[in-house]
Amino acid sequence: MAIDGQVSYSITEEMAKGSLIGNIAHDLGLDLKRLKSGNARIYTGDGAEYIELNRERGFLLTKERIDRESLCGEASPCALHFQIILENPIEFYRITVEITDINDNSPTFTNTEMRFEISESAITGATFLLERAFDQDIGINGLQSYTLKPTDNFNLKVNDLPDGSKNVEMILQKPLDREKQDQMRLLLTAMDGGDPPMSGTIQIYITVIDANDNAPVFTQAVYKATVTENSPKGTVLTTVTATDLDDGSYGKVVYSISNARKNWAELFQIDEANGEIKVIGKIDYEKDKYFQIDIQARDQGGLSNSCKVVVEVIDANDNSPLIGVMSMVDFLPENTEPGTVVTVINVQDPDSHSNGQVQCAVNHNVPFTIKSTSDNFFSLVTENALDRETESEYNITVICSDSGVPSLSSNVTIRLKISDVNDNAPVFQKRKYE
Repeated sequence: MAIDGQVSYSITEEMAKGSLIGNIAHDLGLDLKRLKSGNARIYTGDGAEYIELNRERGFLLTKERIDRESLCGEASPCALHFQIILENPIEFYRITVEITDINDNSPTFTNTEMRFEISESAITGATFLLERAFDQDIGINGLQSYTLKPTDNFNLKVNDLPDGSKNVEMILQKPLDREKQDQMRLLLTAMDGGDPPMSGTIQIYITVIDANDNAPVFTQAVYKATVTENSPKGTVLTTVTATDLDDGSYGKVVYSISNARKNWAELFQIDEANGEIKVIGKIDYEKDKYFQIDIQARDQGGLSNSCKVVVEVIDANDNSPLIGVMSMVDFLPENTEPGTVVTVINVQDPDSHSNGQVQCAVNHNVPFTIKSTSDNFFSLVTENALDRETESEYNITVICSDSGVPSLSSNVTIRLKISDVNDNAPVFQKRKYE
């Protein structure tokens, strides 16, 4: 079945329920009478309905407030994709509504405070990894900058990371003197670029202690690991190793995960003594295809160092195809021509590559076949001539299977009745009566 047209719109998030998106009837060149007679309706495929169609006026309206962050997270652009279906005859239109960001989220820190124990012998230029903030907004409305106050002994260094986020470090610029000041309190502020800007803060408490002149050093700056989605809890990803040349407690290294996103902290755990990283939650490829975890090694003197663990998630075939019947007819005249579309279905499989590639077929011995019309859409069409006097009803089973190993499949049964046409003349039981 061909696509009869497509239209794109753009709206901001958080618009009030019932807000106008666009005049879909005008933009598609459809008459309002056609919307009513064709029983025009919206089909989303996944069941989530944020948009509604007013057939009386031909308008697309918001059905509820749309939160871009809940809908798409950090993905950009963020858009709703759905179809408008009409019947008698069947028409099919693709609609895209892009949801643009507004500055409705301030930067936030996972914790309210950080504490450091730093030796007074720490050298100028020593770095201390700080917790970074996260902002659910994107673009200019997302996290833009940090400030640290006061700046008597420390200044701030912000590093741009490959994933677009920022890593923030506190740099010692003036030697500490425990005899003059053994406690310090600083304020780290994260700012976004909205108008007006929004901010979040975290308190930093520093205790100045005696001599520790060697920071831990990791054997690698970046560790790489792979994990298959749905791996059982306790699966070991990798082990990081850092050494400290100091003796005693100053040479004892403690490992921790730093700067992990809130949900990641529920997925991974590190042994603070040996650096072994394990899976403790459910890994889902469809949610996260990779993770970049910051690991901190800190000695008992307060000096620290960091490394990164990049984890690639391998997809498993754990989703069966989801079949949605978009439009169908209940009765079909027996004189219907071969090749007539009787039902349109949409099939979704969130798995990737071959695990998400789907083929559909129908049961044998029925005069129907199924054809792929476009990505994820299939049409059930008549293949042979129909005869109500021979068969007045069909139960057609559509089976959709993915290409994973082993393959997963789903099916749906479509009941179709054949209506009569006047294609038989009267026939006498005998040729001659006496």
